[in-house]
Amino acid sequence: MSENPLIIFGLEGTAWNLSAALVNEEGVIYEKSATYTPAIGGIHPREAAQHHAEYMAKVVGDVLARSREDGLKLDAIAFSQGPGLGPCLRTVATAARALSLHLGVPLVGVNHCVAHIEVGKWQSGARDPAVIYVSGANTQILALRRGHYRIFGETLDISVGNAIDKFARSVGLTHPGGPKVEELAHSAKEYIPLPYTVKGMDLSFSGLSTAATQAAKKHDLTDVCYSLQETAFAMLVEVTERAMAHAEKKEVMLVGGVGANARLGEMLNTMCLERGAKFFLPPRSFMGDNGSMIAYLGLLMLKSGASTPLGESKVRPGYRTDDVRVTWA
Repeated sequence: MSENPLIIFGLEGTAWNLSAALVNEEGVIYEKSATYTPAIGGIHPREAAQHHAEYMAKVVGDVLARSREDGLKLDAIAFSQGPGLGPCLRTVATAARALSLHLGVPLVGVNHCVAHIEVGKWQSGARDPAVIYVSGANTQILALRRGHYRIFGETLDISVGNAIDKFARSVGLTHPGGPKVEELAHSAKEYIPLPYTVKGMDLSFSGLSTAATQAAKKHDLTDVCYSLQETAFAMLVEVTERAMAHAEKKEVMLVGGVGANARLGEMLNTMCLERGAKFFLPPRSFMGDNGSMIAYLGLLMLKSGASTPLGESKVRPGYRTDDVRVTWA
């Protein structure tokens, strides 16, 4: 392996976004992405996988071309092993295996959720935060304890991102629904009571989404958008605050695609100020799914001596965040 700083090629494609990147410890060298957008409704796993297969050569080829232009030697190929949509994961894993064999470098299968956390810490400067991870597929509140990211609370049904997207589709808003709901909420004039469901440290969003859809038939859409956000985000802040106290953390970090919502960040920041804690938010470009986060976690894992033999590179659609042994911290 080179004595120069490690350079990792990362490949992400768990759902919407196919993304490849080159990363070293100093930063992101180059990233290229191609995003699947359904013609109607939500994500179709088989169509998303076909999209990734169609654009794989272009996305990967552009990043490899950049590495050749800069005279860079790749030290490993990192890929999103899970969790995610099976057809998408298999498409990405096949490409990653081929690259690893062709270039003669190690393969590193990484957990997509942990990659969000680690790239968030890298880019925001957080050291040991309670983490609120919210996306279209995941809602978890976590903290690092005894070598694992322990899940203190999570959704019992659908993710907060899925709940907002389902509501958006039901009222005729085009994909992606989250930013449109956020925009409409700015014009709201009143709060409409909606179901607030926190069970212990866990959350439920399915009933909230359905109730918001029903409310939109009787109330102004802007008011419903505002009320949906305020209710969902208040639930998340409550559980995050209790997780902070339980895990004795003085930092909170927000990661995942829904983390781009300014109102959620504002509410978490207010809670942190009231508790004498610090709030961390990575740059928006690192909030959604991206190849850089896969490459960066691959770098951390490789430095700690972890790689993935070809025979153990099978994708893991249900790969739990707390199954990952954090050997690099």
